[in-house]
Amino acid sequence: MRNLLLLLAAFVVVGCSDPQESQSDSTALIKEVAEVEDPWKVIDAFEVGREVYVRSLALEPKANTIWVGTSVGVHEVALADQSPLNTFTRADGLANEYVFSIFVDHDGYKWFGTNGGGSSRYKDGDWQVFFPMHGLADYWIYSFSQQADGKVWIGTWAGANLWDPATGEFKTYFDELVNEWVYGIGVDSKQRVWFGTEGGVSMFDGQNWQAWTHKEGLGASNDEHLPISLNTGLGTRSRHDLNVVSEGQMTYNPNYIFCIHVDKNDQVWAGTWGGGVSRFDGEQWHNYSIKDGLAGNVVYSIAEADDGTFWFGTNRGLSRFDGERWHSYGRQDGLLSEHVYAIALLPGDEVWAGTRGGVTRFGRGETEQDSGEDQ
Repeated sequence: MRNLLLLLAAFVVVGCSDPQESQSDSTALIKEVAEVEDPWKVIDAFEVGREVYVRSLALEPKANTIWVGTSVGVHEVALADQSPLNTFTRADGLANEYVFSIFVDHDGYKWFGTNGGGSSRYKDGDWQVFFPMHGLADYWIYSFSQQADGKVWIGTWAGANLWDPATGEFKTYFDELVNEWVYGIGVDSKQRVWFGTEGGVSMFDGQNWQAWTHKEGLGASNDEHLPISLNTGLGTRSRHDLNVVSEGQMTYNPNYIFCIHVDKNDQVWAGTWGGGVSRFDGEQWHNYSIKDGLAGNVVYSIAEADDGTFWFGTNRGLSRFDGERWHSYGRQDGLLSEHVYAIALLPGDEVWAGTRGGVTRFGRGETEQDSGEDQ
């Protein structure tokens, strides 16, 4: 029997419309390019509530724990036995229960970005909350990253903040960005900072800014002839439900970047809305879509394994790419939901995928079903 750990059971969930998921996605066919045996299987799942979203996952190796950010609070889970250690809400010091991003910095502080509640920082039982009155650009926080000097970048719906731990002061970048709605941030080995926004990708090298959009090759072409998404900032938050479906049909906006990842070779990966995932090699963008083997063309999350394998969370399941072959996993494989918003890669060949409803764990080797245990 698959082990289902019910977290946050004490909360009354009143529903969540951020984002809406298409019912048709749950039966979408997953394209598999390489016809080879795949050792990756679902080994477990942890439920957090049917209408609860798992939006972020972050490892804390020194503590041997993983942090799980949901739409109703955040959990600290022990990796040794997957047991819940702590659950935090506003009553404990969290700025807001809807946790959209989690980051563990060089000093072991946990940063939580919330949906409309600012940011919280936590360590050893102590909490600190940041709002615009403290210098934060906005109450909507969607990403974090850190440079070698310890300064922390924060992506918001009103630009990017740079927080200096030496002074505790925030600096805001707004006009410099190709678009002020920032969802993803990554730092490369040269300490250049990459920003994924609703209007393309920006890069800051410490002195100069540069930007790329679909005109420069970002995002695959609209081969499915999907309607263009109108769900962008344009000065109003009323349309920001992150709904990738319009009247039951998927939409397309290749400039809208959900996530950024800088890989070990300083190549930049950007997950787009409808344009698949794009890789920048320093000169040009290379795009991967469902035609190549990606599960879905809306890419919410990206993770890189030590062996150079990439994992992508999409609107139609989870995909793995080793540079040559693609494998994808959907609900038919045991995934709790098709929309994969967060990915965490754990030591020992284990992958956690955050979706609506909870977390699905993948691993190599035989499953409980394979080993003959009761269903």
